Amino acid sequence: MFKVLKKEGAARRGVFETVHGTVQTPAFMNVATCAAIKGAVSAFDLSDDLHTQVMLCNTYHLHLRPGDELIKNFGGLHKFTGWQGPILTDSGGFQVFSLASLRKINEEGVTFNSHIDGKKIFMGPEESMKIQSNLGSTIAMAFDECVENPATYEYSKQSCARTTRWLKRCKIKMAELNKREDTVNPNQLLFGINQGCTFDDLRIEHMKQIADLELDGYAIGGLAVGEPAEVMYHIIEQVEPYMPKDKIRYLMGVGTPANILEAVERGVDLFDCVMPSRNARHGHLFTWEGIRNINNEKYKEDHDPIEVGCGCPTCRRHSRAYVRHLIRAGEMLGQRLCVQHNLYFYNTLMEKIRKHLDNGTFTEFKNEVIVKIATRI
Repeated sequence: MFKVLKKEGAARRGVFETVHGTVQTPAFMNVATCAAIKGAVSAFDLSDDLHTQVMLCNTYHLHLRPGDELIKNFGGLHKFTGWQGPILTDSGGFQVFSLASLRKINEEGVTFNSHIDGKKIFMGPEESMKIQSNLGSTIAMAFDECVENPATYEYSKQSCARTTRWLKRCKIKMAELNKREDTVNPNQLLFGINQGCTFDDLRIEHMKQIADLELDGYAIGGLAVGEPAEVMYHIIEQVEPYMPKDKIRYLMGVGTPANILEAVERGVDLFDCVMPSRNARHGHLFTWEGIRNINNEKYKEDHDPIEVGCGCPTCRRHSRAYVRHLIRAGEMLGQRLCVQHNLYFYNTLMEKIRKHLDNGTFTEFKNEVIVKIATRI
């Protein structure tokens, strides 16, 4: 399913074949938490104008509403949303541990209260797999425990062991679900998640354990949660040698364009983050000249697009002055136009990364742009 085409140092240029289409890697997965990109961007916008390869949806949120059984009755997320490419569903673990209140963790799973209405819900490995099977995603993430950072060494060690036991249960349950006659996607893939907080030895040992399970892909979780970027890069460097060379690698919840360039250099293939859409909704826009705040007064009468030469739908049609006016007036169209631009920037960033990996010039490209694109204009 995954093939490395070329390498430059640890950086990998690859291709990932799935039942819902081929993904050229490294790739960024656009986050559609509740089956839509926040900012009024549809699945058809993603495929037609924004160069998107993969859409990411969330198990926890879709289980709460509209309900995974309802989505299954529609034929799964692809038919429900209109998106035809690969979809990855997060297991719900992060949301259970970050949004839910009154959590109770035991070996079976987690009992928690919904952040919407307070309703008591139980989710464990089997429940997460069943929900994701109902959603019919291309890739299902294993249910794991997301430990708060910082955490004690002893608790992190116990949590890693539990996450491994849960992963084995996820694998068994998915194999069973994929064989059912009424399953939405009998070719659903399973990715395991490496945990271990910021402890090198726990991260390495956990990676060794889950690598032995022969999964479809492997993720590094529990980072980008407040630790310094250099700590995150260090953990990737520690874990990478123990990740299977022939399986795709995913760094969860990352990140800024600079984070992505640094992680690609360290051997990561897949990324996701709410940052491009979240920042866009507040008028903070990524460009090859740096980060532009469209709210600034200097753009009030500016006839230029957000970025001169950009091919996104917003830059092809609208001026900075118009986009600024919409954002300042609280018009939803302003959010939509800004989100489209930022997603296009992220996806074309990945295209440039792949091109330079193809040409053997990735390191030169990274060094040329990494400071500039992270600088505020």
